[in-house]
Amino acid sequence: MSRALVIVDIQRDYFPGGAMPLEGPEEAAANAGRVLKTFRAAGDPVLHVQHLSPAGAGFLEEGTPGVEIADAVRPAAGEVVVRKDAPNAFLRTDLEQRLRALDIDEVVVVGMMTSMCVDATTRAGADLGFRMTLVPDACAAPALEHDGRRVAGADVHAAFVAALGQAYATVTPASEIA
Repeated sequence: MSRALVIVDIQRDYFPGGAMPLEGPEEAAANAGRVLKTFRAAGDPVLHVQHLSPAGAGFLEEGTPGVEIADAVRPAAGEVVVRKDAPNAFLRTDLEQRLRALDIDEVVVVGMMTSMCVDATTRAGADLGFRMTLVPDACAAPALEHDGRRVAGADVHAAFVAALGQAYATVTPASEIA
């Protein structure tokens, strides 16, 4: 069995001072960096995903500092960067083709936002037949509001991880990725 790490949208706009700061992005990025180090040391493939939004989108706008990939997971020479414009990293990109060309069975996912792009990418990967592993402490989510009620980012994150763990992914903390 071969595996690949897919790092979804760990970009500057999700950190303090960015256009859409999440809850706990620094810790999530640090854990993602540890997972990345493990994959690099093992010689396993790493694919970075970078979201690029058009001007006026409010965040992750192409050409702004906010789209830059965070230092904790900065791509190394030779590592693939897949650029996308939708939450699902498989939609209108060559991510699936790249993974299939590498004969990947298992896709390990880290990234931002748990409630949007991580969720969409994990579900799509499972639907495409990949064995998905989600690293929850290497992901972060925003606080959201519904029906006049604020939902804390930690609760948003927990709800999405719990749902993904039921049918779409094996949920494994960063410390257990070897």
